[in-house]
Amino acid sequence: MTTEPELAPAPIAPIDHPCFDDFVATIAALRAPDGCPWDRAQTHRSIAHNMIEEAYEAVDAIESGDTAHLREELGDVLLQVVLQSQIAADAGAFDIDDVCADVNAKMIRRHPHVFGEARADNASEVLDLWDQVKLAERSSQNAAGIVPSAGASGSDAAAGAGVAGQAAQREGLLDGVPTSFPALMQAQKVSRKAASAGFEWDTLDDVWGKVREEVDELRAAYAAAPKAANGKVDAGAAEGDSAAAEQAAASVEDEFGDVLFSLVNVGRRMGIDAENALRATCGKFRRRWSFMEGAAWAQGTTVEALAPEEREALWQQAKDRERA
Repeated sequence: MTTEPELAPAPIAPIDHPCFDDFVATIAALRAPDGCPWDRAQTHRSIAHNMIEEAYEAVDAIESGDTAHLREELGDVLLQVVLQSQIAADAGAFDIDDVCADVNAKMIRRHPHVFGEARADNASEVLDLWDQVKLAERSSQNAAGIVPSAGASGSDAAAGAGVAGQAAQREGLLDGVPTSFPALMQAQKVSRKAASAGFEWDTLDDVWGKVREEVDELRAAYAAAPKAANGKVDAGAAEGDSAAAEQAAASVEDEFGDVLFSLVNVGRRMGIDAENALRATCGKFRRRWSFMEGAAWAQGTTVEALAPEEREALWQQAKDRERA
């Protein structure tokens, strides 16, 4: 294993952040013995869900182009970071300065093309370099016997290694990807990490071949599965062996997941973020549906009451409106 040279940060003009310091002091006061009873009662776990909610609200503000709202939502995200850090500080674990120091060191370490001698001429090359640096970091941690604090199940790594005690001291490649991530985001991140370790198709055409293979397997699984009269997979509609019916029905979901995962890999190879792409498509569908509803209401009716050809006409109008 090679050890990467220490990277010196580029000279940066000092900037004071009095508002940040005031905010940290405010949160500390809220957690003080004579502070707010609610804030004092919070733990890392009790407010963990707030971190996710505030992050999603910030993303909504970004996607809607609402700069004023984004400013507010970023403040709410920062609140979660500072409050979680203060909870840790009260327990003697770490404080906000430790958090800032760690992430600053990480950003310098992971940008050797800025703070070191590495070369990256475009965003794609930066991502490749980023993955290389992270792999080197993981190797160093494993060599030091650092036990992962979060991520995927360590028992899976132990089973794969065949030596549970030894594997428990090593961080698996995918352990750093939270299982709480949205599924598409999780799929993109785990496949990207696997690709950085060489588990990758040679060409994009090879990935498309995998998509076609998975689609064929999905179609075959669906054809073999018990189905209700409306065509939906339903183990209860089968006659005879109920266990076999359950397995056949579950196989369809499993194969459908494989199709999605393979499509995520297509997007990854194209440089497309699957989560962002699907979010954008959902937003596009919602906008078009809203137009259809408004048009139907203006006619004194509803979308549901329209004839199929009328709904299709409105859908085309919505598409034409967006193109214009």
